[in-house]
Amino acid sequence: MPFLEAVVLALGMIRAQKLKSFFACLGAFVGVTFLVAVVSIVNGMDRYMRENFAARMFGVNTFSILYRPRVHFGDMTLEERRALRRRPRIRESDYEAVLDRLGDRAIVAIESRDQGNVFVGDRRQRNVELRGVSESYFRIRDIQIEHGRIFSPQEVETSADVVVVGADVARRFFPNSDPIGRTIRVRNSEFRIIGVAKSQGKLFGQSLDKFIIAPYTSQIKKYVNPHKIVDLISVKTADLPSMRAMMAEAEALMRTRRHLRPSQSNNFHLETADDVLSTWGQISNALFTGGIALMAISLVVGGIVIMNIMLMAVAERTREVGIRKALGARRRDIQRQFLVEAATLSSTGAVFGILFGVAAAKAVDAFTPLPAAPSLGWIGFALLLGIGTGVIFGVYPASRAARLDPIAALRQE
Repeated sequence: MPFLEAVVLALGMIRAQKLKSFFACLGAFVGVTFLVAVVSIVNGMDRYMRENFAARMFGVNTFSILYRPRVHFGDMTLEERRALRRRPRIRESDYEAVLDRLGDRAIVAIESRDQGNVFVGDRRQRNVELRGVSESYFRIRDIQIEHGRIFSPQEVETSADVVVVGADVARRFFPNSDPIGRTIRVRNSEFRIIGVAKSQGKLFGQSLDKFIIAPYTSQIKKYVNPHKIVDLISVKTADLPSMRAMMAEAEALMRTRRHLRPSQSNNFHLETADDVLSTWGQISNALFTGGIALMAISLVVGGIVIMNIMLMAVAERTREVGIRKALGARRRDIQRQFLVEAATLSSTGAVFGILFGVAAAKAVDAFTPLPAAPSLGWIGFALLLGIGTGVIFGVYPASRAARLDPIAALRQE
């Protein structure tokens, strides 16, 4: 029997027995839908983490010196948590030492941040990110200015109370007027606005433009950290090899300043975007593994359903098989017919599962903070899995039909 003829017969059986066909397709549909949707979301998040998150939050060819990691994957013991809390904080004097050592070969910046309310007159905006930084911070984080300017090294040295505001803050307080030269207040401290940053968009649904940035020497230091304490020191280099070399220099410098013996481990942390991406890689691998496991369970259940329905079809069509054999159909023709029917059932479910999975991924991308990016490679893999499920679980019913004795089959009522 030609393959196309077998497919046409299989589609005719699906139309004739709609309820059975629906249940036969359901397992492949659920498994493929879940696979396509999960893979699309994980792929979208992976691309977003690598192309947007790492560059925006850490900078390119940049490492940071902190007193403990910002991101940790896995469980920690109580003693490990206590050891992290006992670590000495990064100080302004550490920044000055790193700047003195690396400042002629790299861009070095200081950063402290916290959240607070800001005011203009009687109006208030809650949970604004307050950042106290040095002037080189803007170059490391690639923050562009839409209007106005950034503060100068002289304004940092003289502790000037000037500030650059994010696009959200500017829109909140000055929707129809120029904010440059206006005053914004944090608690009892007033700052003069000298610049408005270009919009940076959102990260996982959270705005990246709800901030104010002031010199770390200004009054902002009272609201972000204890006296002379900073959150981190950032160092941006020209390329990756020089970043690795300067990380080693910075580590040696900090160990010397902390008076650490060779046998003692670091009581500070050097962090790059690779550290966060590595942690994300472990998370995404876990999501992939879980998604594929659930998909496999769905396909196995769907395959068992297909096998049972095909066995019922063999029993119901025994006389038909006998007639076909009496007319000259060979065993392999009968086997091919039932295999194609099983594969058609599962691939039909897979096709609808792909369509539904892609639609679900697009809906997630449009209506939630999670990015989703359907992959043609995984869509093709899902389709092959659907077809393969029908073939594998259709072998036994097809073989049983092919082994039927034509004389006994013709006697079947």
